[in-house]
Amino acid sequence: MSTKIKAVIFDMDGILIDSEPAWQLAEQTVLNSLGLNLTLEQVEQTTGLRIDQVVSYWYQRFPWPHYDNTATANKIVNEVIAQISATGEPMFGVIDSLEACKRLGLKIGLATSSSSRIIHAVLDKLAIGHYFEALESAENLAYGKPHPEVYLNCANALGIAPSQCIAIEDSFNGLIAARAATMQTVAIPAPHTVNQAKWVIAHHKLAHAGLLPELLGA
Repeated sequence: MSTKIKAVIFDMDGILIDSEPAWQLAEQTVLNSLGLNLTLEQVEQTTGLRIDQVVSYWYQRFPWPHYDNTATANKIVNEVIAQISATGEPMFGVIDSLEACKRLGLKIGLATSSSSRIIHAVLDKLAIGHYFEALESAENLAYGKPHPEVYLNCANALGIAPSQCIAIEDSFNGLIAARAATMQTVAIPAPHTVNQAKWVIAHHKLAHAGLLPELLGA
């Protein structure tokens, strides 16, 4: 570590919980019902974006009649929550990582593009809410990731300088946000994207969260 780390800020989807498949399926189901024909590869392009940004992104490319961003976004969110509540599981090594942060005396925060509804669904399902001292969502911000505001807000809520925080991310948009916030970064990419050149922007790259305690020196 190039600077003393005092806080670890986790992204949520794809880091704490394997919810990216739920998001992708929900987005495909809802958007394709509106007449789009999105493939999984296309849906992956918007990983890390706030859901209203996702809906707007696809509307700009494939406009559909009777556009209602809020209604469409809510349908997708409802589908994701249903899937999380039914089958949600923590990502490999997440509990060990949270325990390691606690042992090291590091503050723990959450900075996500997801809504507060999904945050609480995930924390309740995984029973990990007690680890976090700050929960920050980009849902009501002017800009979501890759804008750094949600990360800056989380650092501020923790009372730690952004440069003394390390962000744990699985998306390129999230890494851009954390880097712009002047944080150190760890990328834990989905296995099928691990060899993509874009992850070079992260300070560290890990195969799974179970390797984070060693990186932190636990």
